[in-house]
Amino acid sequence: QVQLVESGGGLVQPGGSLRLSCAASGSISSINNMGWYRQAPGKQRELVANINSGGGTNYADSVKGRFTISRDNAKNTAFLQMNSLKPEDTAVYYCRYMKYGMAYWGQGTQVTVSS
Repeated sequence: QVQLVESGGGLVQPGGSLRLSCAASGSISSINNMGWYRQAPGKQRELVANINSGGGTNYADSVKGRFTISRDNAKNTAFLQMNSLKPEDTAVYYCRYMKYGMAYWGQGTQVTVSS
């Protein structure tokens, strides 16, 4: 089992920034993929960004140029730096940890972008 603890969500004005963190513990694998997904009310959960253990990244088109995903392998932690936030970024953000085809999810953290 892998446990994930997310932090960093909150309320921010349009144009502002937030940084999310996701710390993994338990049965950690050196080969894994960590990512962030989000789900807005009435919408399906969607990929925001992910990063593999080698540092390769992938972003949704809607966040390219504004969000940056990174990781600290020594601390088994992934980060999502979110800049130039828009109201449409409002959602619950979930961390996902993948290893050997198995997915583990965090509890989610609310991000609200509003003036």
